[in-house]
Amino acid sequence: MPTLALVNFNLVCATLGGFVTLFGLVSYLFKEKYYLSEALISLLAGLVFSPHATNLLRPQQYALDDPELLGTITLYFSRLVLGVQLVLAGVQLPSKYLKQEWKSLALLLGPGMTVMWLVTGLLVFAFVPHINFLEALVVGACVAPTDPVLSNSIVKGRFADKNIPKQLQNIIVAESGANDGLGYPFLFLPLYLIQHIGHGGAGQDNKAATAIGAWFGETWGYTIILSVVYGAAVGWIAKELLHWAEERNYVDKESFLVFAIALALFIIGTVGMIGSDDVLACFVAGNAFTWDDWFRVETQDDSFQPTIDMLLNVSVFIWFGAVCPWKEFAENSVIPIYRLIFLGIFVLLLRRLPVVFAMHRYIHQIEQTRQAVYVGFFGPIGVSAIFYLYITLEFLRGIKVDGEVRPDAEYLIEVVYVVVWFLVICSVVIHGLSVPMGKLGFWLPRTLSRAISSRREDSPEPFHVRTQNDVPGEETDNGLRRRPGINSSNSLPQHVHPIGRRPVPQINSGTPVHSENPSASTSSVGADQITASSGAQNAQNATAPASRSTTPPLPDRTIRYIDELPAGNAV
Repeated sequence: MPTLALVNFNLVCATLGGFVTLFGLVSYLFKEKYYLSEALISLLAGLVFSPHATNLLRPQQYALDDPELLGTITLYFSRLVLGVQLVLAGVQLPSKYLKQEWKSLALLLGPGMTVMWLVTGLLVFAFVPHINFLEALVVGACVAPTDPVLSNSIVKGRFADKNIPKQLQNIIVAESGANDGLGYPFLFLPLYLIQHIGHGGAGQDNKAATAIGAWFGETWGYTIILSVVYGAAVGWIAKELLHWAEERNYVDKESFLVFAIALALFIIGTVGMIGSDDVLACFVAGNAFTWDDWFRVETQDDSFQPTIDMLLNVSVFIWFGAVCPWKEFAENSVIPIYRLIFLGIFVLLLRRLPVVFAMHRYIHQIEQTRQAVYVGFFGPIGVSAIFYLYITLEFLRGIKVDGEVRPDAEYLIEVVYVVVWFLVICSVVIHGLSVPMGKLGFWLPRTLSRAISSRREDSPEPFHVRTQNDVPGEETDNGLRRRPGINSSNSLPQHVHPIGRRPVPQINSGTPVHSENPSASTSSVGADQITASSGAQNAQNATAPASRSTTPPLPDRTIRYIDELPAGNAV
């Protein structure tokens, strides 16, 4: 007897597959026309599918109603996405990029990241009640790294190609990749101090020297240096092995394209087993893997890696929208909602922008003041912050007295959980809407000004559809009206739509829409200006040989994407 099986597996597959399918139908419109990031759209979709709304995704049930298990799932998911993203980020950088641009990266990763950490800590200390500065630095360390997942949304696509120089794109990618792994020292310095000298001076052993020793030995030695060495070694060995196999024709195309992603999975697993920094190891391995630029050049025109990247991004932000503690932003015992809102505003404005603006003269990739403002503002908080959040929660739960979590650690758990999640949501929303709102703010005043300046006494009222009978002047033989003083021998070019709104698509016609004839006259239809050439000129253009066409031939494929069509043929 057939039954309706509304089990979680079926619901997850149907929900995720349906969303990706529907989003794919309008992805070009949203991403390249309206400049909306897929992270923002996926986050909102996750909220709609979550138990707070339609209850199609049920993260608590997947984790057996265990908050710690749910946090572990989120941590591992974040590790997977960051690992793949950082290997791909390292691969897409030019040859020997870290070696050539070490000065600029040193400024951004050294004083830049330190100031971001301290400023955020000061803001948290100012807005969150009953918290000391050391505990505030823990929250600041979680959100100090810029997120490589969200950074990709502002350095890829049509907006980035038009407005951001390539060298500026590269430095943003390199910084966001490197500072993710370098967040460990900023995080574990206050954590070790809280563990050993916190709780009103009655910490684990009340010795700051023990905390500093653990910070240098475990964090810098075992976590940072070991991961750099391991990542460089694995990346270089993988590069040599792939060269060897490719020269002997041992590897097929599919395995060649998936090699970088498989390398990321291998590093995540092996470095995770030894307990080192798998995030930093992935980024270093990606740089070492394409040190000679061979793999990057061979795969730069292939869409397999960006496709996997897009699927992971969409999936992780849908998950974030489903597991985010939306209700706890307004209902928590540590910070009121109005303080959270002001904290989010000040963090986005002061965390990164002032220090980048102060240093931009010494970073040769940032050539203009507006570029400094752009790089300073677009330092998103995203997947990396959630990654460090759950590492922090795991560490704090281990600070116990008589088998119970120490009171100061328990309070800090709630603070860091609410504040970091809220800052992530703020960053995804604000940075996701900044580009479209900026474009709207630039386009709308100019459009209104142009419309007002073009208004005349005989122009139609706003929102009025002009007909042929509304055009003043005498009626011509073809049914159109011309204005007084216009030569009646002039006519509209054959390739112009009669209502003068858009050109009729003509592929390889060789006939320009706007004539360069200096004797051409201009007629107005509505608010549009159309250039009309003489009849003889039209006849000459119409009989021009096809070999004079400057329109490049379309690719030899049946499907035509909108960005491959000539500029005059896009509907």
